[in-house]
This record gives sequence, C-alpha cells and structure tokens, in this order.
Amino acid sequence: MAIKMIHHVNVQISDRERTRAWYEQVLGAEFLDRGPALNKRQLQLRLGSSEIHFTVTPRPVIVASSHFAIEVDDWEATLAHLAKLGIQHVRTSAASTGTDIGGTDPQQGRREDSSEHYAYIKDPDGNLIELVNHPLGLQDSEGRKVELTHDPRGLRWVQIPGFVEAETARAR
Repeated sequence: MAIKMIHHVNVQISDRERTRAWYEQVLGAEFLDRGPALNKRQLQLRLGSSEIHFTVTPRPVIVASSHFAIEVDDWEATLAHLAKLGIQHVRTSAASTGTDIGGTDPQQGRREDSSEHYAYIKDPDGNLIELVNHPLGLQDSEGRKVELTHDPRGLRWVQIPGFVEAETARAR
C-alpha cells in the first residue's frame, strides 16, 4: 500500500453559508457541487488540489492546537490579501512548540531549515489554519524539482455518469 495524497480533512462549523463565504473570499476556495443529496449532507470545498469538508454542528469542538496547513504560492501577496480583508495572522499559536521559533515578528515566522514562511489565521468558528510558503520549492529523493498542480480550478474526482442529474430529479 502507498498513500497518494490527503484527499480531504473534515472541520466542524456552526454556519454553512458564513463558512463558505469566508473560505471563498479569504482562501479562494471553490465550491464542489456534488448534487443535492451530498450538498445537503455537508459543505465541500476545494483548496488547491485538495478538499476540505465541513460538518455543521451547533457547537463546534475546537481543539486549540489542532490545525491544518495550506501552501500558498506568493507570500507577500497572501499577506497583502489578509491585510486588505482585515484578517489577523500570528507567528505563534497553541500548535507552536516554542515562542522563539521562526524569528521575532509577532505576525509571521520563517523556519531556519527551509526558509519556509508561515503564519496562523482562524476561520469564523475559530478553526486554526496555518499558511505556509516554501520559496526553495519541493524536490524528490533524487534532488529534482517537483511542481504541484498550479491551476486546480475545476479539478474534480470522477462521478458516476448521471448521478447528479438523478439526484436532482429525485429532489424535485
């Protein structure tokens, strides 16, 4: 067995519409229309080439150190976007292993081994998200540069032909 990728993470939220709007505006997420039955069950969005699924619950359980991290392509543009939207970001969080890691800037850090930039933000329910950027890139075990999917818009897992149409007809 070999793991190919993380398909999705699931995050608890309290308000589907607010969450969708926030993730689309702040992180550029794309709504995944999976048909009426699946759309009703949970909100599913694409972030880059992966997915994030959301389960609505009246009181989401937020664990202070629990988080997921997403790679961004342009660090300075990301910080400018967050500033424009008034989204606060910090260098340390409950997930941090020390207060002196990543420098002294309270709003962002830089790891000494990879020059990776990072900062933490929170979604409207308080879920912790780490934003990262690796300016040195990604390489394989032979030292060759590896590129990730650069334009994942519209990227979809194949569905059974006619599934969405049948679900739509059944919902009427």
